[in-house]
Amino acid sequence: MRVSKLLIFIIPAILFASAALLQSGNKPEAPASAAKPVVFKRVLSAEDSLIFRYDTILTHLLESAKNVGAAAVITINGEVKYLKCFGVKKAGENDEVDAGTIFRLASVSKPITGIFAGIMANDSLIGLDEKVIDFLPDFYLKDTLSTSQLSVRHLLSHTSGLVPHAYDNLIEDGVPFNVIIDSLHRVNISAPPGQLYGYQNVLFSIYDTISVLRSGQSFEKKISERLFKPFNMYHASAGLDGFTGNKNFAYPHGRYGNSYKPIRLNTRYYNTNPAAGINASISDLGNFLNALTDPRPDIINSAVIDSILTPQVRSPLKWIYLRHWDKVQSKHYGLGWRLIGYHDRTIAYHGGYVRGYRAEIALCREEGIGIAFLTNSPGRAGSKVVPEFLDMYFESQAQK
Repeated sequence: MRVSKLLIFIIPAILFASAALLQSGNKPEAPASAAKPVVFKRVLSAEDSLIFRYDTILTHLLESAKNVGAAAVITINGEVKYLKCFGVKKAGENDEVDAGTIFRLASVSKPITGIFAGIMANDSLIGLDEKVIDFLPDFYLKDTLSTSQLSVRHLLSHTSGLVPHAYDNLIEDGVPFNVIIDSLHRVNISAPPGQLYGYQNVLFSIYDTISVLRSGQSFEKKISERLFKPFNMYHASAGLDGFTGNKNFAYPHGRYGNSYKPIRLNTRYYNTNPAAGINASISDLGNFLNALTDPRPDIINSAVIDSILTPQVRSPLKWIYLRHWDKVQSKHYGLGWRLIGYHDRTIAYHGGYVRGYRAEIALCREEGIGIAFLTNSPGRAGSKVVPEFLDMYFESQAQK
C-alpha cells in the first residue's frame, strides 16, 4: 500500500512545519497536505524513538491487511507528534489520502457529541439533567415512570432503560427520525432510566432535536459554531450534505476475497447525526484531541471535560471489541465515551463502524496522550491500532 507523499508525518528523522500550523488558531491558507519537511533531527529522543517504532508497526499492519486508505494521528501534551496518511481514497485510482481527506466517523460521532453537550451545558443552554419531556411534551415511552424521568444524561450515557439498539433496523432502512421517535412507546423497557447500560443510536440522537428546539439552529450549524470552529476542525461536518459537499472524501470499500473494492456511498445513519453522522479528517481529530489533552480555557475548560468523562454506568462490553487490549480492569460509559480501566489508567475511547468505514479514537488524560485512526477499508487492522500504541507508550513510561 502506497504511503501518501502529501501528508503531515512527524517521525524522529523528519518534522513537518504543519504540526505547528495545526496548533495555530488561524485557518491555514493552503491545505495541510501541502506541508514540506523543514527540520532534520539527528538525535532521537525517547519519545521520537517510540513514534518511529509505532510507525513501523502501523505501516506493516496496514500493508498486511491490504488497506486501501487510512490515516492516523498521535498527540502528546497538546501537540501533534505524528500524523500520517496511507494509500488512496478509491481503489484503482491515484488520488492519495491526505490530512484534509474526510471520512465517516460512524459511532466516533458520539464522543464528539458528548463534548458538544458538555459545552452546551456550560453555556447554560441544555442542562444534562433536564428531562426529555420538557423539550418534547408529546414524547412518551412504554411506561409513565420512564417517560417522566428520562433525561439528557440518560440519552448520552445509554441508560434510557430501553432494550439495546432500539429501532436500529429503522435507521438502516432510512425511516425519518421523527417517525422513529413517535414509535418509541412500543419498545420494551428493561429498567428505569439510569440503572442499566443499553447501547442506543436512536435515543442518543434525540439530542439533535433537543439542540434545535433550545438553540433555534440546526444541529449541524450549532455544533460547527460551538465545537468545530473553536477546535480548528476545519474539515468537520455533520450530515450527508457535509460529506458529499466536500470533494476531498474517502470512498467506502468492502472486502471481496483477498482485496477491497469500492462500494456505493450510502446514507445509513445520517438520520442520527449525533450518534453516527459526523464526518472529519485526521487533522480535525488531531486538533480535537489536542483540545482535550491540553485544554485552553477560552475554548473548553477542564471541568466540562471532567463532566463528560465521569463514569455513569458499568458497560458489559463484549470481549470481542477489546480482544487486543491486555489487562482491561474495568469498563464504564460516560457521556458519549467508553471509559476503560487499562494498565492502572483511565482510557476514554470509542470505535465506530458504518459500511465501508472504520474509526477509532482514544485519550488518556493522566498521560496527556491521544490517538485517532480512520480508514475506508474496514478490517482486522483497526482493532489493533489503539492498544498497540497504548501498550508501547505505557511500557516506555514504566522504563523511565
